[in-house]
Formats: sequence, C-alpha cells, structure tokens
Amino acid sequence: MHLYVLRHSDPLYEGDGLTDIGYKEAEVVAKRLKDKGVTHIYSSHAIRAKESARVTSEATGIEITVYPWLLEPGHLRIEQEGKRYVLWDTFGELVRGSEEVPTYQNWTELPPFNSPDVSLMWNDFRRNADELLASHGYSREGNRYRIVAKNDHRIAVFSHGGTVLLFLAHLLLLPVSLTWCGFYSRPSGLTDFLFEEHSEDWAVPRAIQVADVSHLLANGLTPQPRGMGNWFEDFRY
Repeated sequence: MHLYVLRHSDPLYEGDGLTDIGYKEAEVVAKRLKDKGVTHIYSSHAIRAKESARVTSEATGIEITVYPWLLEPGHLRIEQEGKRYVLWDTFGELVRGSEEVPTYQNWTELPPFNSPDVSLMWNDFRRNADELLASHGYSREGNRYRIVAKNDHRIAVFSHGGTVLLFLAHLLLLPVSLTWCGFYSRPSGLTDFLFEEHSEDWAVPRAIQVADVSHLLANGLTPQPRGMGNWFEDFRY
C-alpha cells in the first residue's frame, strides 16, 4: 500500500482557493497521481484542498471523501518576536534550545508544547489517521501495522503543510516539534509512504519521497515558497 500525502496547490489564503498557478499545479499533480494508479482520494474541507483534489478526481473518476480532521491545526498559536505564528512555525532555535532532546513520547511535555490543547490535537490526529489506515486493511498495534487485508491501494490525501508534517511524525515515530522545525512542504509537494512488508503479518511505513516537487519542475512550473515567512523569499530553485 502507498499513502500519498500532498499539500494543496498554490493557495489564495484570503477567501480560500487556488491561484492561477495553483490550478496549473493541480493539473500536474493529477497527471502524476493518475500515472501512479491512485485508487482513493481524501481531502480536508478547506476549499484550497478540495479544489486541488477535485482536479485529480476529474482526471481519474475517483470520488473525493472529505475529512475535517485533515485540516491543519491553525488554532494552535505561539508568539515570537512580537508576532503570532501557527504552532508548527515555532522557531527551531527555541525547539532545539533545551538540553533535553524531544522524543516521540515526550514532546508534548516540553514547553512551549506542554498544553492540553496540543496533546488533544495530537491524540485526535493519531486516532483519526490510524482509523483511516485501518479502513484500508492496515491496523496499528503498538508501533507497527498489522496486515489485516493486504492490498495495493494507492491513497491520495490532499491536506496542508502542517498536516503533512503530522503524518511524517506519526508514521515515522518522530517528535512533532522537531518535525515541524525540520521539514517543509511547498504547495503541491508529494510525500510518498510505502507500507513495507517483510512478513505476512506486519507493515511499517517508509518515506520514499518527502515533499517532492519534481513533477512541477518537469512541467516548467516554479515551486512556490508559501508559508515560510519573509526570510525564505529569496530562495530559488
């Protein structure tokens, strides 16, 4: 089984939706996912995610299933240098400034992530993500996934930058705080998890590609640096 987690295409944040570039990106994503043989499509309920998914749905004939839990947790905020940021934009110097290195088990116990709202978000996300995978025949037991119904499903999830990072952390057993400040997905970036099987009983997710935008570059599109702040504006491919 493959799980493709995508950040939506280039967004219009005011009013929600996609830019003209975003629709061009969505067409390229649709072609790539069709070539990969995608079998299922899921999306958050945000218009920018649903519009991205719609283009793939029309190209493949696969209906979209919408899950609100795929929306990134934008209600979680932190103040840094006098400005309010979403929590997944916490500066790396703060996350890595403590002598105690965050782990998958304890990151919600360390400031500034040690609040009930953060723990609630994380527990809800893990439960929902594992319920989705269980519906495709891979049921989490401990840190592995039991193969209940072996298959070659190819699942596309259209979500958001913050959600992509939550999937990375959960599936690879990484501390979310270090994942938040250590990874980034541009719009239309594709993260490919292969559920690797070495026995009849167990599967373990392996990230084959993380935030890949080669499909955009191959079609003459410049990946956009949305959501990285002013310090990232001069970065070019």
